[in-house]
Amino acid sequence: MARFEATVDIDRPVAEVFAFLADGENDRKFSPRVQAISKQPAGPTAFGTVFRSTVKDAGMTTRREFRISDLVAPARIRWNEVSTNLVTAREGGYHLEPLANGRTRVRIFNDLEGHRLGKLLVGLAVAAARKDAPAFGQRIKAAVEAS
Repeated sequence: MARFEATVDIDRPVAEVFAFLADGENDRKFSPRVQAISKQPAGPTAFGTVFRSTVKDAGMTTRREFRISDLVAPARIRWNEVSTNLVTAREGGYHLEPLANGRTRVRIFNDLEGHRLGKLLVGLAVAAARKDAPAFGQRIKAAVEAS
């Protein structure tokens, strides 16, 4: 298992940032990988909510399914990938911290693990994710501030 992280300061209050990130359907606003995403059941995100997405990574299109495993407003969101792909996010999440002047610090992480042939690919996947992590944080910042 290998982790990538990103930290970004967003010029919005923590409650607004939490609401934006808790609505996983907003992922397509900052992740170019996400081609489509839906939520089950409808309504506010809660413990057990499932987000199903179609993503494109390294030229391959895969289906992903993430279940919310922890949700503590406005400080923490955690998920587990329950789909069976070669490389999955065993656990991921956001940690939100209020800052002065109505700003918020967000730390995102994903613990990636490989399955079957993915055990050989996970190192490449985490290296790419770590390389993109600062830009990913900036895309989250831009999406939240534009909302």
